[in-house]
Amino acid sequence: MIWEPPSERVRELMRQGAAEIVNGSQRWLDELNEASLGSRYMRTLVDDPVLAEAIRRGNRSHLLHWAVANLDRPGEPVQANKGAEPLDLIRRAIRRGMDERAIVEASRIGQAVTWRTWMRTALGLTTDPDELRELLDVSARSITSFTDVTVAETCRQVQIEQNAAARGRQAERREIVTEILDEAPLDVQQAEARLGYRLEQSHTAAVIWTDESTVDPAAFGRATEAVLHALARHRSLSVPADDTARWVWFAGAAGPDLAAIATAIAPLAPVQVAIGPTAAGIDGFRRSHHDAVRTQQMMTQFGSARRVASFADVELIALITSDAERADRFIDHTLGEFKSADAELQRTVLTFIHEQCNASRTATRLFTHRNTLSRRLARANELLPQPLEVSSVRVAVALEALRWRTEVP
Repeated sequence: MIWEPPSERVRELMRQGAAEIVNGSQRWLDELNEASLGSRYMRTLVDDPVLAEAIRRGNRSHLLHWAVANLDRPGEPVQANKGAEPLDLIRRAIRRGMDERAIVEASRIGQAVTWRTWMRTALGLTTDPDELRELLDVSARSITSFTDVTVAETCRQVQIEQNAAARGRQAERREIVTEILDEAPLDVQQAEARLGYRLEQSHTAAVIWTDESTVDPAAFGRATEAVLHALARHRSLSVPADDTARWVWFAGAAGPDLAAIATAIAPLAPVQVAIGPTAAGIDGFRRSHHDAVRTQQMMTQFGSARRVASFADVELIALITSDAERADRFIDHTLGEFKSADAELQRTVLTFIHEQCNASRTATRLFTHRNTLSRRLARANELLPQPLEVSSVRVAVALEALRWRTEVP
């Protein structure tokens, strides 16, 4: 906006009015404090006498900031008030739950009261209609502009303070969770109060993470929030492990819906989710987390492209692949040439074993004819070192291990 400077006469009138504010500020402040402290957004805050006094100091700081600026440079734009009193008020009010809506409301009330009082002052400064018209126009622009830039600065400071408070809460939560996982001595009730989460219940732990260095924190945050939103019926505890991973616990004996998680993250940043088993109490809190971390390690170790996996998916594979070299030998010895068979044939055999070698159920599950199934099974037996009827368990384990190593999106 182009700011046109007022005439010299109006500049002098602005200076005189500003001097009246500085010399008689209490009259102005009484009206300003009564209006702002009576605001519906402030009523829950002013019960605290220390906070109420901080509001009064903030009002005085804003009023004198504008007045002194017009003493020095009458009629020119007034910069935002970045003094210590407003910042102290912001910090105190945030701790009591004040938000940006309350700031805007209080600022507009202050603007209205200041303008009303200033008009009375202006009417006593001149009786010339042209001077008065210009004085009121310049004053209105000055007060409105000062309010706008101060509100913007205050909202910026609120965001900074809220972010700092959030980081502090997250750091505190992470510290408590680490103590729990390390089995440190713990006051359970105090820990629950600080976490906002009950420990003496059933939990399912999860690790949400990304290995993509190009995923910005905001995208990772959106993916994490999508998981929590998809499982909103579960009360949850969430703490950052680092910039690219988050630890989560979902309350409830039923455990989270893995399909809902997969659906929630499908269109978002390339995050993955490892789920531990559901377990009860503080020991369950620890055990489920450690198993979720083990699931994450398995997914990372094999470069799995799965977006979501549970400990049940990897438990057996984790046991047989703890020694990578021996696992490779087991897969080669058990599958032979079948290791290189096409994915459809391998899936047919694994489904057949999961269906307890029942051909009818397998054909139904695969949506294929029994004759086609029979041909596929015969071909598998040609490639396997031992026929399925004597090696089905070992073949199933080997195929599961192979699937984890070769799985593609």
